[in-house]
Parts: sequence; structure tokens; C-alpha cells
Amino acid sequence: MKKRLVVLSGAGVSAESGIKTFRDSGGLWEEYDIMEVATPQAWNRNMDLVLEFYNQRRKQLMEVQPNAAHFALAELEKYFDVHIITQNVDDLHERAGSTKVMHLHGELKKVRSTADPDLVYKLNGWELKKGDTCELGSQLRPHIVWFGEEVPMIPAAAELTKTADIFLIVGTSLNVYPAASLVGYVKRGTPIYLIDPGHLAVSHIPNLTFIKEKASVGMERLKEILLKLADKNQ
Repeated sequence: MKKRLVVLSGAGVSAESGIKTFRDSGGLWEEYDIMEVATPQAWNRNMDLVLEFYNQRRKQLMEVQPNAAHFALAELEKYFDVHIITQNVDDLHERAGSTKVMHLHGELKKVRSTADPDLVYKLNGWELKKGDTCELGSQLRPHIVWFGEEVPMIPAAAELTKTADIFLIVGTSLNVYPAASLVGYVKRGTPIYLIDPGHLAVSHIPNLTFIKEKASVGMERLKEILLKLADKNQ
């Protein structure tokens, strides 16, 4: 039986594909103030601006491709039971071939009802407009968890994390909560790997191997380590 590899991925994985994050530039995301485009208050105050912001993000997503880090994670499915919990709202993991991806913060290519959050639809194309409505007649909004909103997938992600034989953190500095709290659900004794180029305060995490590299380089190094592990267990 394949060992279960649970992955927590963040913006650093997609950054090498050309997708910027608001943390790159002090609270700005593609020159927008994050509080003006990614909160419920922003939506209520200026729906047109929020719609335009996410339309541009979708348009950009159609122009970029998965990178080596995405492909390395997909390739590991040959040797491990890989489950990805991602903070990213893009679909680059799926496009690279990963088959089990849980999106904590929503999905850019989906929209949902403002009347019933369980009514979620795949958006055709990249543009969502004012007046686009769900079957109840309510305006559709981006299927994104905004700042100040609950993260509904966290309980399922925590349960999944508990089942990990190996836990990997890649492309996230563990500053975004509640996602960062998932490491606390890893079973005692489980090996944990962290790939990030930054100086992170992680001495409190047990059984940790820190690979201080950007996602693509770090994933190649980790792949070698994990494939040796897989060979031993055959």
C-alpha cells in the first residue's frame, strides 16, 4: 500500500508560474489594495471593482502554465497516495496532473450564489458581470474565501492532515491562518518537510526537515529523498 503524502501548498508554488501574491508588495495584489478587493465590505462597497479584479485574475490564469513544482507533485502520485491541500485559488495543480486537490480558499474559475453559498458553478470563460445570477435570481460572486470570512474546508483539511504518513509544506511561510494551524494536526512522529526560500521561525515544529529553496528547486530535491523512501518500502 502506498504511503499517504499530505501536502499544504501556498502562493510560492504558483509564483514561479508568474502569479503574484499580495504579500509580495506590502498588502498590494497586482497593484490593488487587498482590502479594496478581497473582503465582504469591499464587495458591498464597490462590486464593480471586485468583479473587475477577479476577472483580471482569471484572464491572467489562462495565460500562465504549471511549473516544475506542480509537475513534481503530480509525478509523486506514482509512488505515494498524494493529497494536496492548497491555499491557492488557481487550478495549476490540477492542470499539472494532481488528482486529489482540496482548495481551502476557493477557486478562481468558480462562482457562487450570494443567496446560498452551497450553489457553486463553474464559470464559462473569464468574465463575471453584474447581473449574472444564480438559479435563485441572486447575483453571483467569486467563489473565494475573502478576509474576514470563515474557511469552511478547514475541518476536512484537519482530518485529512491527521492521516498523513508524510506531511509536506511548500510555498507557504505559515503566516496565513487558519491554514497554518494544520501542521498542529500532524500525528506525532510523522516526518514533516518544509520547502521555502525565506527565513522562517520553525524550530517548534517536530521531525522537520527544512529545505531552504524556492518551490521548483526544493521539490526536485525532495523528490529524490521521497523516492529513496519509496524504494525502501517496496
